[in-house]
Amino acid sequence: MIEAFHNARLAIEAFLADGRNATTLDLAADMLAQALRDGGKVLACGNGGSACDAMHFCEELTGRFRNDRPPLAAISLTDVGHITCVANDYGYDEVFARGVRALGRPGDVLVALSTSGNSENVVRAVAAARQASMQTIGLLGRDGGRLAGVCDLEWIVPGVPAAAPTADRIQEVHMLVLHALVEGVEGRLFGGG
Repeated sequence: MIEAFHNARLAIEAFLADGRNATTLDLAADMLAQALRDGGKVLACGNGGSACDAMHFCEELTGRFRNDRPPLAAISLTDVGHITCVANDYGYDEVFARGVRALGRPGDVLVALSTSGNSENVVRAVAAARQASMQTIGLLGRDGGRLAGVCDLEWIVPGVPAAAPTADRIQEVHMLVLHALVEGVEGRLFGGG
């Protein structure tokens, strides 16, 4: 069991070793803060654990992270009524894209999470966001899959062990990225960070 902690450390060290990741954190925090400053909003989506991460990210923005501050406009596309309605009527591949088309506007930002980069419903959500003149941020895993190079900004977390990377290690790094983004957005909009 302790090996899980060692593998998590290795995943974080690999993330830190790539200097592009820090630069992308700054660029993404700038992008999100500017969208919110301009009256836009953040949408987020993912499947399974990534759906939970999308919800957590949005509640940190609408609620509170570390300090009291005004709520920030963020919506996780994880409403069970919407998902089951769209899945029933249009298929599961459309559940996030329909939400993006309904709620997304030019200048908004979609944060798309996929540990494989190949989730068809996330791929379609990114395509819908781009069609709506939204900006896109991808938190991807392994080799980035079909979403590699598609979003305006992205992180590709290869995961560990390298021979057979697991979604849990990738998601742990994704959550650190999301927390860092909230911290960065708060600092840019409200100072003190």
